[in-house]
Amino acid sequence: MSIIIPALNEVAAIAATLAPLQGWRERGVEVILADGGSLDGTLEAARAGVDRVVSSVPGRSVQMNAGAAVARGDYLLFLHADTTLPAAFAGDIDHWATRQVAWGFFPVRLSGAGVVLRVVERAMNWRSRWTAVATGDQCLFVRRDLFRQLGGFPAIPLMEDVAMSKQLRRLSAPHIEAQPVVTSSRRWERRGVAKTVALMWWLRLAYFFGRDPGRLAKIYYPDTTPDEP
Repeated sequence: MSIIIPALNEVAAIAATLAPLQGWRERGVEVILADGGSLDGTLEAARAGVDRVVSSVPGRSVQMNAGAAVARGDYLLFLHADTTLPAAFAGDIDHWATRQVAWGFFPVRLSGAGVVLRVVERAMNWRSRWTAVATGDQCLFVRRDLFRQLGGFPAIPLMEDVAMSKQLRRLSAPHIEAQPVVTSSRRWERRGVAKTVALMWWLRLAYFFGRDPGRLAKIYYPDTTPDEP
């Protein structure tokens, strides 16, 4: 398996993300950092903990495609720089091929405390199971040959994970891992839980009805470049 981590100025989070992966590297799991031009020391903090660094223009889909282009694993797993994989997952990797798993994702747990965040993560997990559509926080994984057959992630600044999931679900149902990944709740804490949930649902609905992902990205990233992962 190859784990591909898109990053842009993630020095505060990258070490914690990479630390649990070091034992897997000893078992042959490849870890690739796909950097979009970090200027905060992300590369220096990550270099010893990855097998390869690739650079590209900023943009999550572009960066993940750049990492996938050099990956050698039979499966590609796309891991956000502020997300931690469950330790128990390591034992499942060897069984994907025998189970003929084509693609899948994880349930998610938000890092923050509080009942409201527990409700949000339960809603996210219910939605993804019901729709067979994963968000990037849920660590999409897919067979490398299938990923390349589909042409990789579409070159859009937002909703690339949704677009890929919709392509994949036409081919087969997803395999959903039992243990959740833990992803940072910083987005909800910074913007407010209710506001963030409402915004994310509105963006999904707008995308469903054909709104341009570029325009949606400007709404989602009002204070940063829309190419930021």
